Amino acid sequence: MKKYCLAAALSMACLAPVAHADTILGLYVGVDGWQSDNSGSFADSSNLQNFNFDDETFISYYAALEHPVPLIPNLKLKYTELELNGSTTLNDTFEFGDADYVVGTDVMTMSDLSHIDYILYYEIFDNDLVSIDLGINAKQFDGEIMVTGTDQTSGANTIEQIDFSGFVPLVYGRADVGLPFTGLSVFFEGSLLAIDDSKVQDYQLGIAYALLDNLAIDVDIKAGYREMTLELDDVDNIYTDLDASGPFAGIQIHF
Repeated sequence: MKKYCLAAALSMACLAPVAHADTILGLYVGVDGWQSDNSGSFADSSNLQNFNFDDETFISYYAALEHPVPLIPNLKLKYTELELNGSTTLNDTFEFGDADYVVGTDVMTMSDLSHIDYILYYEIFDNDLVSIDLGINAKQFDGEIMVTGTDQTSGANTIEQIDFSGFVPLVYGRADVGLPFTGLSVFFEGSLLAIDDSKVQDYQLGIAYALLDNLAIDVDIKAGYREMTLELDDVDNIYTDLDASGPFAGIQIHF
């Protein structure tokens, strides 16, 4: 998935001309490092098992292509690493895959929920001080969850792995407000869904500083806080109630 996102970003870069300020095409590429505190539970049924997840550092890559053509939305692709490692001591029987793990034993997990966001959006308002984007987001999961522990039937150490994939539709929004004469701006970006028993929210807020700003290229450094909640209800037979949150820092280049 990471290679896919990088290839897409490079392809978009090849399409973008030298012209700046989005007079023809504007290309944004960026990378963020995210120090995340993780918690929650999952299962392949509605009976979720809680795990103690390790804190992790994740990387996000993104590329956005903006154009002046009316009615046609702009495009943003974003890849987010989300590989959670954790363990727990079972207080009750936990069934996952074809295994029935023994009460009182330790089980471990590696849960890969890395995903790509496909975002289509419109610039509702855009000037040197304020910009507002609104659109839709399809968050694509193509991951796996692995559980290791003692199986009640065989008494042996057993590894069960379930692969899953699916799209989750979300509403997308972003707002930037510049602070005049400082090179600083504050921003909010987020995607949200709440339907029946599923709830997904992924947002970040922070501050950016214009390290370089000229007719050829803009370079911004940024820092802030990101939080992601994944309450998935039967996405390819996977159920989750997970939270990942913490500070991030990154760099963005605008051609």
